[in-house]
Amino acid sequence: MQVLIQRVQHASVVVDNQTIGSIGQGLLALVGIEKNDTAASVEKMVNKLLAYRVFNDELGKMNLSLRDIQGELLLVSQFTLAADTRKGLRPGFSTAAEPQKGRELFELLLQKASEYWPERIATGQFGADMKVSLLNDGPVTFLLTA
Repeated sequence: MQVLIQRVQHASVVVDNQTIGSIGQGLLALVGIEKNDTAASVEKMVNKLLAYRVFNDELGKMNLSLRDIQGELLLVSQFTLAADTRKGLRPGFSTAAEPQKGRELFELLLQKASEYWPERIATGQFGADMKVSLLNDGPVTFLLTA
């Protein structure tokens, strides 16, 4: 599982000209699910997303987590993160999970995150053509793996 997180002041997702998810200060998480991912991968990633220290403390050091700042989380499925880009000039997707498995694990990720962090989670729409807007804070961007 590859999850690209961006620390944001705000972010939103639009599908068919309708905003379907939006957050204020927090993390935008673009989620790429791979063939070998499991429910255990999802659990590990949820814990990492909520506890990863990317927000500044009073001294300006990245010592605070999403939980610490009471921030919000926007989860967006993005299978292109699972692409193999090592060879050639076109990405290969042989490492990406099949759509059904990807959907199941993404929905599990959303469910688990909502259990731990209710009312602070928003999401895009799995498999949809989404327009994602954000104001990156920092900029701060990290690639997490589970």
